[in-house]
Amino acid sequence: MTQPAFTREFAMPSKHTFTIKPIEELLGQEMDGEEWADPFSGWNSPANHTNDLNPEAPTTHHLEAEEFARCTPKELDGVLFDPPYSLRQIKEVYDSVGLKLMEERTRDAGFGDIKDILSRKVRLDGKAICFGWNSMGFGIQRGFKMERILLVPHGGPHNDTIVTVERKIQSQFFADVF
Repeated sequence: MTQPAFTREFAMPSKHTFTIKPIEELLGQEMDGEEWADPFSGWNSPANHTNDLNPEAPTTHHLEAEEFARCTPKELDGVLFDPPYSLRQIKEVYDSVGLKLMEERTRDAGFGDIKDILSRKVRLDGKAICFGWNSMGFGIQRGFKMERILLVPHGGPHNDTIVTVERKIQSQFFADVF
């Protein structure tokens, strides 16, 4: 079994993840095809189906991420998954747009429900590119195989940004089989 490619490249932090140089370069290398969805896109997403709760963000939708996931096309080339990385960040996002953070969202801070919906829509051989403070990605249980990991340290007290690139290798969830 081959191990995923692993690289580490320093870059200054930015709340605009996709503008961080090594991440921007990775996206240029990995984003094949036209149909990409981004449920937490903010201001700089290269995806063509974009979403952000903030009504001022330049996105195609301003919905809860799960609702956005349900209305994306049935066949995607890939997904960019850059949600808030902590419960504190989730609360800040909701507060910033005047929404009340519901307890259900805090129970699924790993966004498994949204990953489940989107993983069914990514075509076989498509990709999930995830960003955060862990390397979980979409996972083999959703039919994805890890191909690449980029660790971006930011120096000082900043947490590293971990980027995973996974390819969809099977069209059916393990959970769907049983």
